Amino acid sequence: MASKVFLHIGLPKTGTTYLQTVMWSDRARMRAQGVLLPGRERRDHLWATRVIRQDPNLATYDAAVRESWDVLRAEIAAWSGTAVISHEFFAGCSPEQAAGMIAALQGPDGGAAEVHLVVTAREPVGLYAGSWQESLKNRDTRTMPEYAAAPVSDNPMAVWNWRTLDVGLVLERWAATLPAAHVHVLPLPPPGSPRDLLWTRFATLVGLDPASFDLSATFPNESMGLAEAETLRRVNAHLQDDDFQAPFDRGVYIRTFLADERLVTRGGEKYWPTDDTLLECRARADAAIATIRVNGYDVVGDVEDLRVPDVLAPRRPVDSVTEAEVAEVATAVIGHMLHDVRRLTRERNGLERELEALRAENPVPGLREAIATRFPWARRIVRR
Repeated sequence: MASKVFLHIGLPKTGTTYLQTVMWSDRARMRAQGVLLPGRERRDHLWATRVIRQDPNLATYDAAVRESWDVLRAEIAAWSGTAVISHEFFAGCSPEQAAGMIAALQGPDGGAAEVHLVVTAREPVGLYAGSWQESLKNRDTRTMPEYAAAPVSDNPMAVWNWRTLDVGLVLERWAATLPAAHVHVLPLPPPGSPRDLLWTRFATLVGLDPASFDLSATFPNESMGLAEAETLRRVNAHLQDDDFQAPFDRGVYIRTFLADERLVTRGGEKYWPTDDTLLECRARADAAIATIRVNGYDVVGDVEDLRVPDVLAPRRPVDSVTEAEVAEVATAVIGHMLHDVRRLTRERNGLERELEALRAENPVPGLREAIATRFPWARRIVRR
């Protein structure tokens, strides 16, 4: 049985991908230092969030998804040192789901002597702006004011909502069954801090030597500019069919191909939420800091880094984007994508010629049918 389990539950958009990338890039070094990162692969931690949050579609997923939580628990039960579970979607759990997960980790069939909660947090203005962009990368069509006006969800599967973005609300649901000393809040260091400071704090907390890890595999999680985000929001209105329903398709085509590789790279203008949202962010930050202090949770860093600064750097309000700006972004991206189509078509034509040459040199019985089955786009040359 593990001596400790550190359960890192996010919040979303608080350096979680950065921390997870460092750990998954060198699991062997973690093991050598007595810290287990359980799982067959990185997605086991994501999949386990679906099990714990009782995803209503769980029965339709592959067995690997449904088994993920049992896999993590079994590995932890067989480990004698420290273990780490890390995914930001755990932040959406209900109080009952959170208590059940903690109890399961403390139990004899996959438990630890101690369970520690780790919550990375961030001042709410930047956090909320970033979360709106994440919702857009998942096909959301709401403007930021519409997004901000949504009430706190009571659905554990709702990720891009104050449910998971308000650290005070998350702590209320998660910390009730743990000693205050076992609840660790890691505020993101303010701008201008050393880039490795969050990793240093996290690694030291879980018992790793931070300096011994290679951070070169990590990369900044850049944001879209104002006009770019609005353009993606409008494109999403045309992507609501079943073709982009699956997480894989959303991730490959909307998030990576369009947003990260073609819109983010334009380096557009930064922006702030509307004044009403700024006021709400300030109020939520103040309430969360009070909750952390009253309950005596362990703060690794400065809790004041969770407060919205009195004076924000000048940026455009999110609702000031113009039609002309959207048109300029859209036409530039269409031009970029036309170059992509030309390049990919030339590559495909080259592969077709290679397949034709192989068929001519190696007339294997059934080869035509096999190629047509494996590569449907090649049926035209197979018929020849």
